[in-house]
Amino acid sequence: MADLSVNVAGVSFKNPIIPASGVFGYGHEYEELFPLSELGGIATKGTTITKRNGNDAPRIAETTGGMLNSVGLQNPGIDAFIKKELPYLMQKDTVILANIAGSTVEECVTIAQQLEQTDVHMIELNISCPNVKQGGMAFGASCAGAESITRAVRKATTKPLVVKLSPNVTNIAEIAKATETAGADALSLINTLLGMRIDIRSRRPILKNNMGGMSGAAIFPIAVRMVWQCANAVRIPIIGMGGVTTGKDAIELMMAGASAVQVGAAIFTDPYAPIRIIREMNQWLDENHIATARELTGSVKPW
Repeated sequence: MADLSVNVAGVSFKNPIIPASGVFGYGHEYEELFPLSELGGIATKGTTITKRNGNDAPRIAETTGGMLNSVGLQNPGIDAFIKKELPYLMQKDTVILANIAGSTVEECVTIAQQLEQTDVHMIELNISCPNVKQGGMAFGASCAGAESITRAVRKATTKPLVVKLSPNVTNIAEIAKATETAGADALSLINTLLGMRIDIRSRRPILKNNMGGMSGAAIFPIAVRMVWQCANAVRIPIIGMGGVTTGKDAIELMMAGASAVQVGAAIFTDPYAPIRIIREMNQWLDENHIATARELTGSVKPW
């Protein structure tokens, strides 16, 4: 069998597959289906400084080739996460990426400082949530905003810092370079695309928040393009995501430049998707006589 291990910013993963933030909770329900230790890592649900109940329902809507969500970072807050959820996750023999978000730079800094005192392996800084009315989008939409919050959080922690980028921008490669300059150890992309659906009978948006983040198979080509653009703009590693549903998708995203891959919306239709994708990758590598998953990263040959 091929060697699926990869390394991102000095952290070793047994394989490249990581359930994305917001789709996996803290793993409790999925552990009833498979051992969490089979995963390369887990990106936790986005954590804010205080408890959030999220946006009003309806906040999930199906659409062609994917889904819209405006959950709004519902979570118990950083104190509850550190006290209750993190100790459970740290026993699972997999890499834990603590995803964090805030309405201000100061909030993100405070959360990072608290996580600095824990054993969590990496911090994933969400500067790109498109469905939160305050913060998030404002940071990730410009080079100046991305650089300022990355620099501040970088000073607050020695943990490997992964910055999660928004696709809802004009030039994602420039924002990638700004976060690299500010001290990011790695990037993750893409977050969801901003979308909207309307109920033509009531003439109201289907989501109570009017707009939400689109994920699912339909956005995969955009993810491949943006990962490739960023991989050609920065030297730090990239964790790719966006519409990955099969092992071949994960391989394609790694060929575009990703060192690891997060799986999101696919888990809602197939809770075994991360495990299936790992096995499909292994099979493809063996069939094509490729010894390690690391050989895939950036192996695309552009015309």
